[in-house]
Amino acid sequence: MSVSVRRAACAIAMALIMALAAALIGASHAPAAPVMPNPDPDPFYAAPADLAQHSPGDVLNVRERPWHVYFPTSRVFEVLFRSTDSEGKPIAANTTYLLPQNHEQDGPLLSYQHIINALGSKCKVASKLYTSDPMNLILEMPGLNLALARGWSVALPDHLGPRMSYGAAKLGGQITLDGIRAVKKIPEFEARNSKVAMGGYSGGGMATAWAAALAKTYAPELPIIGSAYGGVPMNLTEMARALGTQPHIAFGLAAIALLGLEREYPDRLNVTNQLNDYGRWLASWVINGCTNEAMFVGVYKSLSQMTDNKNYMDDPAAWQVFDENSLEKYPGIPNAPVFEWHSPIDGLIPVAAIDHTLERYCASGLELFTMLTPTPDHLSAAPLGMFQALDWLDRKFQGLPTARTC
Repeated sequence: MSVSVRRAACAIAMALIMALAAALIGASHAPAAPVMPNPDPDPFYAAPADLAQHSPGDVLNVRERPWHVYFPTSRVFEVLFRSTDSEGKPIAANTTYLLPQNHEQDGPLLSYQHIINALGSKCKVASKLYTSDPMNLILEMPGLNLALARGWSVALPDHLGPRMSYGAAKLGGQITLDGIRAVKKIPEFEARNSKVAMGGYSGGGMATAWAAALAKTYAPELPIIGSAYGGVPMNLTEMARALGTQPHIAFGLAAIALLGLEREYPDRLNVTNQLNDYGRWLASWVINGCTNEAMFVGVYKSLSQMTDNKNYMDDPAAWQVFDENSLEKYPGIPNAPVFEWHSPIDGLIPVAAIDHTLERYCASGLELFTMLTPTPDHLSAAPLGMFQALDWLDRKFQGLPTARTC
């Protein structure tokens, strides 16, 4: 599978998540039985017995990792910290911290939310960095190295959480903010008084945009100077209503997204119990897999093959979950400037939802700059915006004026 196909998967998956959900949520309210991922074999990631006694952002464990060819001038660390899931329960999450040689004490800190399309714990960023699988690459490596070359430290949180809850957007925002809190508490990281920026695209952009919107109430103490995100699906509910049931090349990613949402909301989404024989077979392949497994078993499949339930779109509790993970419906406003980019004719995400959300942000007085990329699709917009976004964040770190739409 080419890198371009894998990168396109992130966008396609988000455009298919809700179509599958409509078929599977049905009328049955029997207790769901989500299949959790196999625990990471590395004991470093195990939650301590006293997890609930810690506050969000508390450091639970830290270690230095081996030198990495991706980031040849930086030290690599792994941090385990306490965060909170979508239902308010304590979880142990992790972030990877890159400290470049030219970093100065309390220099800029960038939290970059990578694209993670998977259900298996082996697929998180911390694991992919040290895998021998040539298909599991850190695709944003060129941009991250530009940030490191500027002397910024970089945090790469695994924003799907310990259950690999693929599809849960609000969760990603909370983990992102708690990861920033954690790295600022470690003296060796030289970031205690660092100004902070956040960035990401598509699925990683969802975590970034949610972190920006949640920061005012969830982590108001963080000195965030700006957030840059692109291609963000801002209304999952509208995506669900707009999609049909035709076979799709990346249907497997939609399947793992719904299974991931069930992991995050086991009392409100009932997916596993409604799978038919084919659905259970597919789940057995992907439940601990990465993008490639999902793409392979789901190629040109459809939701009608996953379940025998014909009662589409009839569970209000499930639709409420989708609403709760739709940024357009969240009333919170970021407390720092935003750089946002997307294709104006992106066919995979609701562009109107982006417009509505940003109009509300502008009306609130938020400083915002929107860049419309001269591209016809979701994928090609990603690199066109990333480097301009980094330049915009650089000026924010320096306290210099930046372009603004409102």
